[in-house]
Amino acid sequence: MPHLMTPGGAARAPAASKGRTGFGVPGWAHPMLAPVEWAALAEPGLPLHWAVLDVAGGPGARPDPYCLAAAARLREAGVTVLGHLGMRDGTRSFGELVSDAHRFLDWYGVDGFYLAACPSERAQLAETARTVTTLRALCVQQRRYQDRHPVGSGARGPYGAGMRPAPDASERAAARPRPALVFGHGTHPHPGYADLADQLVTFSGCWTDYRWSQAAEWTADHPPERFCHLVHGVPRMHIDEALRVARWQGAGTVWFTDRTDRDGQNPWEALPGYWDELVSRIGPAISE
Repeated sequence: MPHLMTPGGAARAPAASKGRTGFGVPGWAHPMLAPVEWAALAEPGLPLHWAVLDVAGGPGARPDPYCLAAAARLREAGVTVLGHLGMRDGTRSFGELVSDAHRFLDWYGVDGFYLAACPSERAQLAETARTVTTLRALCVQQRRYQDRHPVGSGARGPYGAGMRPAPDASERAAARPRPALVFGHGTHPHPGYADLADQLVTFSGCWTDYRWSQAAEWTADHPPERFCHLVHGVPRMHIDEALRVARWQGAGTVWFTDRTDRDGQNPWEALPGYWDELVSRIGPAISE
């Protein structure tokens, strides 16, 4: 089976992971249009690694009350929320990206960022590294501010004051996920990008391409939690096969949907038609 082979032709052993396979949600439609989808992400026990918040191709021009409420609910549920930063294959300026990052942190208290259309060539490594260093510093700065002015203490945070009693510093540190940066390449980038990101999206596309895809040889040097695959147009009858492809290629985070990009549709905006079945398939029995 071609999808179980490295480009060199050698069979690849199933990936071993410190954690079980889980979901990475690339971004629902606006919460006002997709309330069921956003509510589903806060379900207890959902194997969810992260979810992307995209207000309007980024943070938008002003705080959105629907997105504020959605982000607050996910944070209460312990979900890692990533702000959507569109890099446009490296054509967006450093200043634009940093400005968007500030607004995501100040308004929505995100836990990190999803760098959509992240560049993948070696020539763009240095500029990407500059951006990443700044983003990580901003996340650390925001965490320190939140520790000094916790929500509920009377200080005005991204969700307003007095929404809940303020936990102590140790409780806050234990409850929230570490800052994270996910690079949305959609293909295998130069291996140097693995040194910059917490996770790389090395496949984003349709099922007919995915089932015959191959992992780059260099990915075998990294654990599954470093890679994510986003696949649309996966028929219900092929869910198990898609999970096998992900495991053999060493991806610890996935998103599969039966929705497609036909007629210009965004396949990621809504729940798959087989959501409950997918959750059951990716549960403890699918542990690596």
